[in-house]
Amino acid sequence: MYYGYRISDETARMAEVAERDCAPIFKAIEENALRCSAKVLTAFQDCRVSTADFIEITGYGYTDSGRDKLEEIYARVFDAEDALVRPQIMSGTHALAITLGGLLKHGETLLYVTGKPYDTLQSVIGTAGESRNSLIKCGVKYEEIDLVGNDFDLEAIKKRCARGDIRVAAIQRSRGYAQRKSLTIDKISEAIKVIKDASPETLVMVDNCYGEFTEDREPTAVGADVFVGSMMKNLGAGFAVSGGYCVGRREVIEDIAERFSAPCVGKELGANFNQLASFYKGFFMAPAAVASTLKSMVFAARMLELAGFSEIEPRYDEKRTDIVQTVNLHSADKLIKFCKGIQMGSPVEAYCIPEPGEMPGYPHPEIMAAGTFITGATNELSCDGPLTEPYTAYMQGGLTYEYGKLGVLKAIDEMLDRGINE
Repeated sequence: MYYGYRISDETARMAEVAERDCAPIFKAIEENALRCSAKVLTAFQDCRVSTADFIEITGYGYTDSGRDKLEEIYARVFDAEDALVRPQIMSGTHALAITLGGLLKHGETLLYVTGKPYDTLQSVIGTAGESRNSLIKCGVKYEEIDLVGNDFDLEAIKKRCARGDIRVAAIQRSRGYAQRKSLTIDKISEAIKVIKDASPETLVMVDNCYGEFTEDREPTAVGADVFVGSMMKNLGAGFAVSGGYCVGRREVIEDIAERFSAPCVGKELGANFNQLASFYKGFFMAPAAVASTLKSMVFAARMLELAGFSEIEPRYDEKRTDIVQTVNLHSADKLIKFCKGIQMGSPVEAYCIPEPGEMPGYPHPEIMAAGTFITGATNELSCDGPLTEPYTAYMQGGLTYEYGKLGVLKAIDEMLDRGINE
């Protein structure tokens, strides 16, 4: 027993070693959480948040001062002019779709400078799937520039942008399902400078999913025109039950808002569905929740190393810029068993056994373990992966470090018992 929790003595001893090794990394994570918390608290105070801001507004949602104030807080914290933060945005993919749809018109060009984007975005763009409403079907031109190793191909980006016809240059911060490292704010800053120097009129959009509050700056602080994400990841902190956001320049947010609602309506429409209190609380708690998730994943990385898993990314002592931890397993059976181990360490439906299945927007069968309070919330301990080589498990989440640690211990214990590390 480990504080009354059933795991083997071997796993408990391994945990002591792992936690001791992780202590200096934990301290740095906690310091960043304090910096981010100071920004959030200052914004709450400067914007004079009151209980009246949490009141439900029904119908069209006109004159919702609480909604407007929340968006002002987002803009202040992230060094931006404006924000769109709404429960009607259903996912990160949805937020990205309305952003790209609002900024791109027929005949204009979208350039992804981080290579092929996440699977569901390929369907939005039109390079995969058969939607009649993809960007390409609507006349948008699309190009990609691959990363070189784990870095931007700055020369290729400079050369392409210098032609002056790129309307939107897009950057995916997190790795998605690609076999690459996620991109730090320093690297993103360098790429944005190259884009803007070559073509000042080009808009830079950053897919910021999984990255918020993992560093002390966000993309708008280094020149991005807009960045986008989901409330069921970092910024919801386990409180938001749905929603997404876009943060950036005012005129850019206006264009996105008109795609979100309707022309000449923009941000003025949209009832809050009585979600404002959870949105405010989620954002207020987000720096601490992200710190807990990062600590959980650092601990998981060290435990995986000690348990004999060699192909993990990032290593426990590497700089992190998102909340994702990966491990290559090179076997469908091992990937499925790995996810089953994570499910067993969850608070909800730990007794269930996840099985692979088809998922909308994904080209391969997916296995997903998510014993979460909010369905699909990836800031809670979860794990997923496509059933294709190299059979990578993508793990993230942990609303508190204590629960994240206990979930990881149960998963590691189950994996060792099943010999998945052999």
